[in-house]
Amino acid sequence: MSPAEAVLEASRLLGSQAELARRLNVRTPTVSQWCSGSRPVPAARALQIEVLTCRAVTRVDLCPTFPWGDMAA
Repeated sequence: MSPAEAVLEASRLLGSQAELARRLNVRTPTVSQWCSGSRPVPAARALQIEVLTCRAVTRVDLCPTFPWGDMAA
């Protein structure tokens, strides 16, 4: 799954892009840009989306190039 597909899936799970934006306290166009792949999902938002989707969409799905393994647990 690409990062854009992952955001689309998170949006679907939460009901809409607008609902995902509301829960993240970002603007809906920002989520739309993530969904289109024109803007990457920031690592901090990837963590939030992972929690909001109960790990159905993971931080690695959203930011596959971020060095997640280097983070302290």
